[in-house]
Amino acid sequence: MPDTPAIAAAHLVKSYAGVTAVSDISFTVARGEILGFLGPNGAGKSTTMRILTGYLPATSGRVEICGVSVATHPNEAKRLIGYMPENNPLPEDMRVSEYLYFRGRLKEVARRKLGPRIDEVLELCDLKRVRHKIIGKLSKGFRQRVGIAEAILAEPPVIIMDEPTIGLDPHQILIVRDLIASLRNRMTVIISSHILPEIEMTCDRVLIINQGRVVAQGTPSDLRREILGHSTYQLELAGDAAALPGLLAAVEPTLRITAQGEPDAGGFRPFTLTTERNDELGEPLLRALTAQHFRLRRLSRANPTLEDVFLAATRRSWDVKSDDLHKS
Repeated sequence: MPDTPAIAAAHLVKSYAGVTAVSDISFTVARGEILGFLGPNGAGKSTTMRILTGYLPATSGRVEICGVSVATHPNEAKRLIGYMPENNPLPEDMRVSEYLYFRGRLKEVARRKLGPRIDEVLELCDLKRVRHKIIGKLSKGFRQRVGIAEAILAEPPVIIMDEPTIGLDPHQILIVRDLIASLRNRMTVIISSHILPEIEMTCDRVLIINQGRVVAQGTPSDLRREILGHSTYQLELAGDAAALPGLLAAVEPTLRITAQGEPDAGGFRPFTLTTERNDELGEPLLRALTAQHFRLRRLSRANPTLEDVFLAATRRSWDVKSDDLHKS
C-alpha cells in the first residue's frame, strides 16, 4: 500500500530495571524520505533504533515497517529492513565480496541475482577496488562503506543507520553523505549522527529526542521558526545612532537592537537586530536606512544552523523537566 508510512512508531516505551530509556515516542517516516535522528548521548537514539529493527523488544507501544508489525511478525518485518548498527561489526577474516555474498544468501537474495547485485552495490559504494581485500585490513572509511553496502544489498524499502560517519575524516564523510543522498526516493532512510551539518545537508526532515522523548521534529527550516522563533540581522553603519530605534520600529514593530559595539575610526558601529518575523526584511531595512542618510557598510541576515536548533530544543526539554521536578 503506497500510502502506508515506511515506518510508524506509536507510544514506544523501553525500561531497563526501572530506568526508562525511551518514554512514549511516536513518529512516522514517509516512503522515500531521509530522516535525521538526533539527540545527545544517552537520549535513547540507539535504543529506539534497535526497537525499530526488532533487535530489542519495546516494553510497550508498537512499530510497523511498511504496515508489518515488528512485534507480531518479526521475521517478515526484518526482511524489509537494512540495518547498520553503531560500530559496524564485521568479520575480520573475510574478503569484501565473500562477505557480501554470504550476507546476500542469508538475506535470501536469489543466486542468479546476487552476483549482479553485489557488483551494483560495490560500484555504488566505491568498493570495487577493494572487493578482494580482507575486511580486517581495510581502513575505517572502507569498513563503513562495506556496512552500508551490506545494509542496502537486498534492496529493502527501509534502511536504518546508527552513526554511519563516526570516526571518518572529512573526505570519507563526504563520500558517505553522497551515498546516503543517492538513496532518496528509492529507499526510506533513518540516520543518526552527531555531525549536524551532514544531517542538515542530507536529510529531508529531522527528529530530535532528549531524555527518551521527542522534543522537536520537522524540516530544518520549520524547526528554526518553531524553536528559535526569531530572525537576526547584522548591521555596520555610521550615522545618528539615537534615531535608529525609531527607524527600526517604523520598518517592523518587533525589530529591536539586541547588541551594539563601539564605533571604529571611520565612525561605523556594529549592531545586532532581532525580529519575530521570519520573512526577509533586508530590502525594507536598506531603503529606510539610506533614506535617513545612514552610511551602510554591512547588512546581512544570520542563518541559524541545525546545531543552534538542536541546542535550543534539548535545552528547552531540560528546562521543562526541571520545572516538572520543582512542581512535584
